Amino acid sequence: MSLNINMEVRDEVLCIRLTGELDHHAADELRAKATKALEDPNVRHIVLNLENLTFMDSSGLGVILGRYKQIKQLHGEMIVCAISPPIKRLFDMSGLFKIVRLEPTEEFALESLGVA
Repeated sequence: MSLNINMEVRDEVLCIRLTGELDHHAADELRAKATKALEDPNVRHIVLNLENLTFMDSSGLGVILGRYKQIKQLHGEMIVCAISPPIKRLFDMSGLFKIVRLEPTEEFALESLGVA
């Protein structure tokens, strides 16, 4: 299965919704699309919705960490939401939750950033 990437900007928040598998084949496409979207001067934060992500490997973690660094340079925040137990375990083992906040739903994530 491949990766489907849906992106939408709501106020100052880039919402990235991933469906499918984020592996080394799909990582480059996500990196390119997210980097381009972050060139928008109105984007200050990222909400990463992983509700429909079924698989992720270390290259996926690398892409996410890279976008985290990008948004931090803009003094923004990245929030991960709606994460499945296997993907959450990967985040826990990598230590990403020490720097990236986890919210249960996209709505909670957006509200915490001041977007209704």
